[in-house]
Amino acid sequence: MEPLKKFWIELIKSGGAESEWWKRKKDLLARRDVSVVRVNGRGYIFHRIRYDQSEKIYYQLHLSMLLKQGDYFYLEEEIVPYQFRWEDGKIEEHRPVEVSWSNEPYEKLELENEQSDRAMRFSYDRLAAVQYAERWWNSYNPAYRTFEVDCTNYVSQCLRAGGAPMRGTPNRNQGWWYQQDNWSYSWAVAHSLRWFLSGSTHGLKGTEVDSPEELSLGDIICYDFEGDGRWNHNTIVVAKDIDGMPLVNAHTQNSRLRYWSYEDSSAWTPNIAYKFFRIGE
Repeated sequence: MEPLKKFWIELIKSGGAESEWWKRKKDLLARRDVSVVRVNGRGYIFHRIRYDQSEKIYYQLHLSMLLKQGDYFYLEEEIVPYQFRWEDGKIEEHRPVEVSWSNEPYEKLELENEQSDRAMRFSYDRLAAVQYAERWWNSYNPAYRTFEVDCTNYVSQCLRAGGAPMRGTPNRNQGWWYQQDNWSYSWAVAHSLRWFLSGSTHGLKGTEVDSPEELSLGDIICYDFEGDGRWNHNTIVVAKDIDGMPLVNAHTQNSRLRYWSYEDSSAWTPNIAYKFFRIGE
């Protein structure tokens, strides 16, 4: 739609005056001393509702930004859902679509009896996990189910690609596993994976570290946006910037090489809490 393209050109030229997430992103880039070399965006309409005199249109903006930090160039990409009302040849009520970061249940997993399950040691293939994360950051592997809140399902697939062993079937409240069209809570629920990583003592487990600088490629960051003890989101580290800080990939609001802190997200609050997990034995 040509008017939508013109609308976005003017919005970007004006500094994104109508977009709170764009303001947040610009502020975060400035604090990191990162400059925007080029911005490209394409909109993909995925739903339309026609009324008598107008039409409500939902679309996904695929935003690509070539960024420069010192002598380091990289391409950050993000899929941002938007909606607007099209009336009399004009765009009205243009705003982001609210993204849900919540999927139940929130209870902790049951700890397994370690004596009843043989210890599983594995060598985590970080490169394979990152390659998988790059391959599927904005698409969906048909070998797995796609969830409306897909961040943890995506991270679990990356961990599996890195060689992490599954265990716990068929109890959905134990272990970490995906089998045909069934799965553990820890495979697909952000809150459950956070507690699994910190509670597991063999096979796939996470060692908590104090700061993001201590993470390596293939490690996991967990997010509690409201700081209320309910963990909402997970990402996987796929690169580091020149300051040694993680750049992450994620699903739900699909993104690639995004700065780890998510301060540019509409879900961010001053009460946000993070957990940083190194993966492996």
